[in-house]
Amino acid sequence: MGVVTPEQLVDRALVLAEACERSELHRRLTLAAERSRTPGVRVLVVGEPKQGKSSLVNALVGVPVCPVADDVATVVPTVVRAGAEPRATLVRADGAEPETVPVETVAAAVTGEAARGLVRAEVELPRRLLEGGLELVDTAGVGGIGIAHSLATLDLLPTADAVVFVSDASQEFTAPEMALLDQAAALCPTVVCVLTKTDVCTDWRTVEEIDRRHLADRGLDAPLFAVSSALALLAVQHRDRSLHTESGIAALVDHLRREVVDRAETLARRSLVHDLASVTGQLALAVRSELAVLEDPAGREELLRGLEAAKAAADDQRRRSSRWQQVLADGVTDLLADIDHDLRDRSRVVVREAEEVIAARDPGSAWPEISAWLDERVAAAVADSFVWAEQRSQWLAEQVVEQFERDGGGTVPALSVGDPDDALADLVDVPAVDDGAMTLRERTLVGLRGSYTGVLMTGLVTSLAGLAIINPISLAAGVLMGRKAYTDDQKQRLQKRRSEARTVVRRHLDEVVFQVGKHLKDRLRTVQRTLRDLITDTADEVSRSLADAVAAAQRSAQVAAADRDARARVLRRRREELDRLAADVARLGGAPVPVP
Repeated sequence: MGVVTPEQLVDRALVLAEACERSELHRRLTLAAERSRTPGVRVLVVGEPKQGKSSLVNALVGVPVCPVADDVATVVPTVVRAGAEPRATLVRADGAEPETVPVETVAAAVTGEAARGLVRAEVELPRRLLEGGLELVDTAGVGGIGIAHSLATLDLLPTADAVVFVSDASQEFTAPEMALLDQAAALCPTVVCVLTKTDVCTDWRTVEEIDRRHLADRGLDAPLFAVSSALALLAVQHRDRSLHTESGIAALVDHLRREVVDRAETLARRSLVHDLASVTGQLALAVRSELAVLEDPAGREELLRGLEAAKAAADDQRRRSSRWQQVLADGVTDLLADIDHDLRDRSRVVVREAEEVIAARDPGSAWPEISAWLDERVAAAVADSFVWAEQRSQWLAEQVVEQFERDGGGTVPALSVGDPDDALADLVDVPAVDDGAMTLRERTLVGLRGSYTGVLMTGLVTSLAGLAIINPISLAAGVLMGRKAYTDDQKQRLQKRRSEARTVVRRHLDEVVFQVGKHLKDRLRTVQRTLRDLITDTADEVSRSLADAVAAAQRSAQVAAADRDARARVLRRRREELDRLAADVARLGGAPVPVP
């Protein structure tokens, strides 16, 4: 007894596609085989800064490849995947060739100024956990490092098979963390929560129980694991299995293997079954049509009429494509307008809130706090817009595919638009404003300018009474006028700072809306082009299969009697091979198929 593997089925289908001279189906099978060999299971490790994300990744792979320190933070993603030997590369935004670097230098390369112009770091390690295509992605913290890094992390969520949300055990989930959890659950099929630093937080069990209640109250079906990354690394160093189990990492690893890696392999197999079944059915159509004419010449005309009618219908559907293309075009137009309106509406709310804060405080001395609040508020608003736009894009794709299938266009393979690019790199932090600080010299000059006028005017008036210009009365008046001039100058400076702060906020929000809007629209255009090409290719394949079936049936009528039997034998063998292949493909979705 042998076992039929997906690779063997693909090889058999490739041979048959080549024998039938279907180059486009051969190409489709080749791409399906490549996807099957490297399915790729991406797991994003996300959370707010300094919560232990990098330490968790290091603990999972047993190597300190991600930066861990109190004074540094990850600002670009680090992708850790399986490899025969330890290897690391840096991918830059300028399109240059990836730079190979020692693995031990990656942590320093993804922090601070060293990460400028860097898109991501990629590390390959020979680890059993990473087998099966698992990729761990250590992301920049969401909230607190800058809007560009926060949004870049959120932009990766739709590309992930699972999200590991990290929060330390020093406190329960905060409101921003719960908002991020909601966004992650909306964009990714699997979310896992991890409570870190249990070795230094004595009350972590209480925090864990509170966090579980928060998840239940929000209706989030996400498991929660309490771990100590420090204990896990110590267990690796000392090869202590009991310490590794005590750290909580073992339970997390088992869950990732069972619920993420195995599930992704099932989905990859399902996608491969879809491609194999589609290709097998199209190859069988021409073979069965030609064989039917050879075996029953009397029914040739009826068979040809049926094939011609089916081909004409497929060609007509492919040429017109009116309904699904109209759904796609109208949906994209509406969504583009909605994206722009949604972003601007959210930015107007943030501007109003910022102006209220500026009016209530001196923006000079409080600007660091105001800018940090603004950065967090803008990131939250735009993140909500990201989630909404992604959900609307998925809904639009489903509507278009359903319309195409209702029109008789067949089944469309799963849509995939790939990874996002670094289009958010142009976003900048909130600019600084005048802090309102004045030196002693500046204060003295302002007071002297006001007091000089008071001394001079009062002295002139008192000189009519025979007093000197500079006398106690004129000096007192000078002090009062100097104080008033200083107070008026402070008020003017405050109004100027508030006006400058309002201008900075508006300009910053305009820049954010421009950059983020452009990025979201580009993503939507990518979905549109990918969906259009995918459906068009599917329609072309169906039309080509029917055209080949008609041509094969016509050729068979012209085959001489001496050659007819030989051709029929070849077609019968090919039909049997296709039938066996179709049967094996139909059973591939379950356990491997035993064969004699």
